[in-house]
Amino acid sequence: MPLRLALFFVLLSFSSQLRSALPERTAANVSKYADICKRNIYKEMRGMYREAGGSLKYKFLAPGSSQYLDMLWDWDSWLSNVALRQILLDNGTPKDSIQALDYERGCVLNSLSYCGMDGWIPIWIERNAPSREEMLKKRNPWKSNMHKPTLAQHAAFIVRTMNGDAEWLRDDFYYLQAFVSKYMNFHRHKATGLLYWETDEAIGVDNDPSTFYRPHESSGSIFLNALMYKELQAMAYIARCLSLGEIAAQYDKEAADLKSKIQEHCWDPRDKFYYSVDLNLLPVEKPSISGLNPGDLYLHVGQPRNYDCLIQRFSVWSGFMSMWAGIATPSQAADIVRLHYRDTTSFNAPAGIRSLSPLEKMYNLRASGNPSSWQGPIWINVNYLVFRGLLNYGYTAEARELAEKTVILLGRDFERFGALHEYYLPENGEPVLNKGFQNWNFLVLNMIAWLEGRPTISEF
Repeated sequence: MPLRLALFFVLLSFSSQLRSALPERTAANVSKYADICKRNIYKEMRGMYREAGGSLKYKFLAPGSSQYLDMLWDWDSWLSNVALRQILLDNGTPKDSIQALDYERGCVLNSLSYCGMDGWIPIWIERNAPSREEMLKKRNPWKSNMHKPTLAQHAAFIVRTMNGDAEWLRDDFYYLQAFVSKYMNFHRHKATGLLYWETDEAIGVDNDPSTFYRPHESSGSIFLNALMYKELQAMAYIARCLSLGEIAAQYDKEAADLKSKIQEHCWDPRDKFYYSVDLNLLPVEKPSISGLNPGDLYLHVGQPRNYDCLIQRFSVWSGFMSMWAGIATPSQAADIVRLHYRDTTSFNAPAGIRSLSPLEKMYNLRASGNPSSWQGPIWINVNYLVFRGLLNYGYTAEARELAEKTVILLGRDFERFGALHEYYLPENGEPVLNKGFQNWNFLVLNMIAWLEGRPTISEF
């Protein structure tokens, strides 16, 4: 190959790499991409709003992309609502704020309309969804997953927005209690006190190796338990707003007990990180003398196991949920930040927080929609929740770094493609799947508000 032609291809390759690399994290670039994010998201905000109809009796918020166009999703609607309130604070009128309440409350009320005395609520509800009774003809509510424990948090967020007015929820508060009780009574491991997923179906972090293709009822997920801890706190808050102080005290105690169990079983003093745990252990049982002869050996009677679970040392982003939920002690948080957040060979990537460390053999960045890929790609809700956890413990420099990375990532996506995507490659921020995804991506506005020193909306 002639030298001139070879040089041309080298320059072409280098130019391509420059185009695909994330812009430098400078003050000018952060400001530029923050403005792009604000301009586009303010314009798209009403794409979340959906009117009542069919199986959805109330107005509600939808994720807003073509794949989730007319459906109510559990934790999606909650985090979308947190972003919506930031939009309204930044760029809305008092009339806009009042109008939004019907859509916000409708997310909670639609879900509760599908609740029964057993507490089971579906993870998502489509406009043409069958009735609850028809749904339960095809699934066992005691052996399947349900709405993630974010419903009380969503309700508490709205109640707080309404300055503590929870009367809109009073008639359905029984069903919210039944929902939380179902988790606490029927999806909790007695020996450890931890919550577990029934199956690996629709857990929100779809192919998290701590749960994905694991035996049923075996995953004491740190993600699930951190959410449940905050859910119990939200129930206490709502109960107090309804003047149900004695009930609130019960939820306070349950929350404190669960926090203690998470600290006991999920904290790894070796790695200094919070992990999910394996509950799939054979029971410790008394020997049966039936059929045994004198002198026969019964295995393990001399020293049966004295532990109730095994830590799953998979470096999954959800260990940071301990900081978001306020479960980690200050010294534990310091170790998590020092050893895990700052480690660029593991979680810390140019585009944000990897959903799974590349040091794990399961690391996989290929596009996947069923399940969604949580084995390495960057998700904006992950960036946001880790950001919040950092702020909870006073790590403002690290929170600033993560917020600025997120702003540049999403601003550049708008700049190049005119839309956002569902998840991204960690190194260069290239979008992987689902152009037009809105949802919790809009939480970048909450991060921008904090960066700019303006009032900031946060989840309950």
